[in-house]
Amino acid sequence: MIPFSILDLSPVPDGLEVRDALDQSRQMARTAEEHGYKRIWLAEHHGMPGIASAATSVVIGHIGAATSRIRIGSGGVMLPNHSPLVIAEQFGTLEALFPGRVDLGLGRAPGTDMRTARALRRNLEAGAENFPHDIVELQRLLGAPTEDQPILAIPGANSNVPLWLLGSSIYSAHLAAALGLPYAFASHFAPDMLMDAIAIYRERFQPSETLERPHVMVGVMGVAADTDEQAARLFTSSQQQFINLRRNVRGKFPRPVDTMDGLWSDMERMSVEHTLRYAAVGSPSTLEAKLTPFLTETGANELIVSMPIHDIEARLRSVELFAGLPMMKKAL
Repeated sequence: MIPFSILDLSPVPDGLEVRDALDQSRQMARTAEEHGYKRIWLAEHHGMPGIASAATSVVIGHIGAATSRIRIGSGGVMLPNHSPLVIAEQFGTLEALFPGRVDLGLGRAPGTDMRTARALRRNLEAGAENFPHDIVELQRLLGAPTEDQPILAIPGANSNVPLWLLGSSIYSAHLAAALGLPYAFASHFAPDMLMDAIAIYRERFQPSETLERPHVMVGVMGVAADTDEQAARLFTSSQQQFINLRRNVRGKFPRPVDTMDGLWSDMERMSVEHTLRYAAVGSPSTLEAKLTPFLTETGANELIVSMPIHDIEARLRSVELFAGLPMMKKAL
């Protein structure tokens, strides 16, 4: 048994608006808390009409105010888009508002297209190259200030918000191991390097003040429903979204369809199926059969599930059904 968590992109369903998406994220957080999930994380994406979590720390505060026990945080904040000082102040503020509940997951990717990334970062190359140094600076700003420390994060100093490193490649595995940080791999959309990255992270892990031994979280796309057929239909929304990303078609999160036939080419179908090959879609018995070997193979310490489902009632039902699986360790 391992803890289950939820990764929420605050999807904006076709036919609804950003305000509706943020309200649905609040509902999802409350349901996740009721059913014993350990964390709910929001992800930073920009320039995408179907995703409402661009101002990630603000949305984290929104769901923090709607809950009382579940851990809240980022999965992740794309640190090269920001000054470490600004992130320290934002997450120091969240920790002051919701003490002992905040996680800060960090990523290196832009979380958007290159034009928007340039608008965010101004200097793309410098942002990526400085990533390891920015993490160390962020740790320092969130920790106890030294006597000669010239810059203070207020709020932020002494908050000791736990950092996670997120990644989809072996680069992040090396870095998480060297810094002694917990590691979350984005296997929900980047499956190819999962096992290599986990092996590198565990082999090269250096104990730190915050973590004595390796700690791995793995991700899956998930859609649970009462029947396999219902789940497969709900999952077509994600399949359409991935096709749209590849075609650079920007729109709200699609409604499900009865069949994907005619909506994708054979090459697109193979590409999407490969990308989402770890997806857990179906009834509870089907999910158990899919997740049991996956968790055994990875030896994961935690599982985080992204449930982009168009209809909020179906999404909440999926949260409930995943929580009933026998391998889920409930949070107190």
